[in-house]
Amino acid sequence: MTPGSLSAPGTVNSALFDSATVGALTVPNRIVMAPMTRSRAASDGTPSALMSTYYAQRASAGLIIAEGAHPTAAGRLGPGVPGLHSDAHRRGWSRVADAVHDAGGRIFVQLMHAGRLAHPSFLPDGVYPVAPSAIAARAEVYTADGRRLAVRPQQLTGAQTLTIVEDFARSAERAMAAGLDGVEIHAANGYLLHQFLAENTNLRTDNWGGTSEGRIRLTVEVVRAVAAAIGPHRVGLRISAGNRFGDVIDHDPHTTYTSLVQELAQEELAYLHLVEAGNADLDDRIRALWPSALVVSPTLSRPDDVTKVGAADAWLRRGADLIAFGRGFLANPDFVERIRRGAPLNAPEPIGIYGGDHRGYTDYPTLEQAHTVRT
Repeated sequence: MTPGSLSAPGTVNSALFDSATVGALTVPNRIVMAPMTRSRAASDGTPSALMSTYYAQRASAGLIIAEGAHPTAAGRLGPGVPGLHSDAHRRGWSRVADAVHDAGGRIFVQLMHAGRLAHPSFLPDGVYPVAPSAIAARAEVYTADGRRLAVRPQQLTGAQTLTIVEDFARSAERAMAAGLDGVEIHAANGYLLHQFLAENTNLRTDNWGGTSEGRIRLTVEVVRAVAAAIGPHRVGLRISAGNRFGDVIDHDPHTTYTSLVQELAQEELAYLHLVEAGNADLDDRIRALWPSALVVSPTLSRPDDVTKVGAADAWLRRGADLIAFGRGFLANPDFVERIRRGAPLNAPEPIGIYGGDHRGYTDYPTLEQAHTVRT
């Protein structure tokens, strides 16, 4: 592939290239590859050999957080999305972990249950999307036949909700058996745990809802169960206070997320991953309350600013420990070296963003490869 290019990212805060401690890991720089769905798993959710190549190419990141893997069949987000609830899945992730480690990298995997953003068209027979309450998202979901309206989910019973907690814990154990360095629990961006956190998606009156304490309960129980299963130093949590992705609305995110962070602050987790959502006062409050590493995924200052350089510098001054970059890693396997040098970036091609073969996935050139072609 000969991709287009983006302008050089400009001056970068040198602190990005300092080492940092993340749980049990010492990482060589503060640049995190954010989890991004790429839909290259086999039809049964087993990670493919192509995924091993893709992540190994990006092993220079201080930490890779691999794309969301569903901890149970009902939690699948779409075709080609990987799972982590079978022995086949574990073996596939083991190949990914080995490839990244052989390239000198470190990799967590994100555990993500889609909840009401799953769709019956790609779930196994007899399995249906579930949620805290039987309310359909006013959103479209990606299926093999293109985008379709989300369906009305089934409301989880109390017993089924407890099973979800166990599903996350067993999936985390498989991640460790696969040789991955840890897991990130996804409680953001409109998926199941976020659905429990938010007022418009959680109308329950039992102890899984009703109050902010009830709405945070599932996330708290999942985090504690996973930490007990694999050790808290191997566990991260992702939140997006105020983010409305997937038709999720919390009218008082300050109360919800202050309660959540205070409840989990003593768990000694590896990190908290904050997706910036435009509430600076709340973001600063979360930083003040959280005692261990804070990973921040900043908003883009411009639509074409895939490096987030200005936002990264600002967040390092505000107390972030690591900065998560997403789009910059899509087309730049050597993204870390490019921003270190202030070098131009490959621009992502539309082909291959979600699903497909190696095109738009593992065929982007590094700086060295591009120089070789030119000379």
